[in-house]
Amino acid sequence: MTIKIGDTLPGATFTKATESGPEAVDSESFFAGRKVVLFSVPGAFTPTCSARHLPGFVQNASEFKAKGVDEIACTAVNDAFVLGAWSKSSNAGDTVTMLGDGNGEFAEAIGLTMDGSKFGMGKRGQRYSMLVENGVVTQLNVEGPGEFKVSSAEHMLQTM
Repeated sequence: MTIKIGDTLPGATFTKATESGPEAVDSESFFAGRKVVLFSVPGAFTPTCSARHLPGFVQNASEFKAKGVDEIACTAVNDAFVLGAWSKSSNAGDTVTMLGDGNGEFAEAIGLTMDGSKFGMGKRGQRYSMLVENGVVTQLNVEGPGEFKVSSAEHMLQTM
């Protein structure tokens, strides 16, 4: 079943790269009592993700904060080390929190997986963006295969 507006995010454990090593991040605690923009990319360092998706959220971070967003987070079916390296190479800094879903358990739990096998990527998370308020999805923008329109930072800002 695919997650929809009004649903509560399922419990899951993400992994975040920190200075002292990988850190487990419990989804229920992470989203509790906060307004979070979460976006998903098929993979760190992939062309559209690196050239357009992540940069849009980094460049528009102050506009999200002005709309009451407490945190911007990115998830991908990549390990925390890859996401940490991508964050550094993209100059995302503390602007976007990178949440590794290394085994794709979160993507699967919300019903937003894709098969990237023909590209040598295996099962991945679909490209989407969502607004989560106190653990509840209040906005959801899922892309069609190969598209990059509705999950962009710019689209989300226009529809908030």
